[in-house]
Amino acid sequence: MPASYSASAAPDALAQFLDLLNAALQGGTLSKLVLARHVGADQTLQRIIAKPLQVKGQPCLSLVYRHQTRDITRNLALDDALTLVAELLPGSFRNAHLFDADGEVQLTFSKKGKPMLQRHGAQAPREAAPASGHDREKKRYLELSRPFLSDLGVTDAQGALIPSMSRKWKQINKFIEVFDHALASAPVPAQQVLRVADFGSGKGYLTFAMHDYLRNTLGREAQVTGVELRQDMVDLCNAAAVRLQHAGLEFQCGDVRSVVPDAIEVMIALHACDIATDYAIHTGIRSNAAIIMCSPCCHKQIRPQLHSPGLLQPMLQYGLHLGQQAEMLTDSLRALYLEACGYETKVFEFISLEHTNKNKMILAVKRRQPGDNRALLEKIAQLKAFYGVQEHCLETLLRVDGLL
Repeated sequence: MPASYSASAAPDALAQFLDLLNAALQGGTLSKLVLARHVGADQTLQRIIAKPLQVKGQPCLSLVYRHQTRDITRNLALDDALTLVAELLPGSFRNAHLFDADGEVQLTFSKKGKPMLQRHGAQAPREAAPASGHDREKKRYLELSRPFLSDLGVTDAQGALIPSMSRKWKQINKFIEVFDHALASAPVPAQQVLRVADFGSGKGYLTFAMHDYLRNTLGREAQVTGVELRQDMVDLCNAAAVRLQHAGLEFQCGDVRSVVPDAIEVMIALHACDIATDYAIHTGIRSNAAIIMCSPCCHKQIRPQLHSPGLLQPMLQYGLHLGQQAEMLTDSLRALYLEACGYETKVFEFISLEHTNKNKMILAVKRRQPGDNRALLEKIAQLKAFYGVQEHCLETLLRVDGLL
C-alpha cells in the first residue's frame, strides 16, 4: 500500500476508508464504489462509479466517469485505482460510498474538509463480488424468473419473456438502473426503511419492480405504495400483491392531490399531466423525499403566458417551436426550483414508455448539505421576466408552504 495513505497508529477517517477499500479490492469482496459531490474543475462531471472487472485474466477496477451527457470508462489495475481514489478525495469529490460484503461504508467531508466515516450496517451486495470479464452479458437489474413478472404478463409460465412485452421489460430495467444510481448517492442510511410512493402506478409494473428490487435484490426494508385513480387497477394490483406475498406493497385509489404522505424517501410520478407533475414534485419536496423521479407530460400552464422576446420572435412565430420552448421552459423551471430546495437535479431522455413518445425524466437527489439558494432564485426571476411568465404552479405551491 502506498505510504501516502497507510494507516497510522490513530488513522483518520480518510485513511481508514482507503484501508477498507484496499482490503475489499484485494479480498475480492468489493461490490461497488461511488464517488459523489464533485467539486472539481470539470462542471459536467457528476460522479464516478467503479466496479471490479477481469481484463485478460487480471483483476482491475472499471471506473465510469458519469458526465451530464456522456459516460467515459477507464479500466485500471487495482494499485493504480487505489492511488487515483486517494488523489481524488477530497479535492475532487466530497462523498465516497463503498459497498462490500459487509454492507456500506460512507466517507463525507465537511465544508472545512474534515472527514467523517460511517458504516451503515450489513446489506445484501448490489451484485456478485467476483470480477467479471468483458464478454459478460448486459447487466439486468431484475431477473426474468421473478414471480411478479409472470403474474403481470411480462413473462410466460416458464419465465420466458413474452415478445410483445420486450419494450416494457427494457423500460422496467432502465427505470431500476436509474433508481439504483440515484440511491447510491442519496442521503438515506442503509438500515432505514425506504418509503416509496408511485403516483399514477397503472397496472403496477414499475411499482412491483421497485418493491421486488429493494426487498429481494438489495435486501432493504421497504414500504411501497402505488397510487392510481382507476379502482379496477387498484383492486387488480392489491390482489396480485397478496397473491405473490409482497409484504409492504399496497395500492390506493386516488391521485397526487388526494393521497399526501407525511414522509417518504422516494417519490415517483411518471406522465402526470400538466400541473399534476408540479403537485407531485411539491409532494416530494414537502415530504422531504431523498429521491424524486418525474416524467412530465402535457405542458399547458406556461404556453398561454409566454411572450416572445424580440430576438426570438422570428423563431417562436411557428407553433411547434413555441410549444417546444414552453415545454423546455416549464421543465427547466421545475429543475431549478428543485435545485433551490436542496436537490441535485438532472433532466435527461428516458427510454420511451409504452403508448407514448414522452421520454423526458427529471431526477432529483437530495443534497446532504443544503446551499444558499438566493442567487439561484434571482436567476429564476430573470428567466421568468425574460419570457413574461407570471405564474408557475410549482413555485406557487412551494411559496404557500414557505419552502422557497
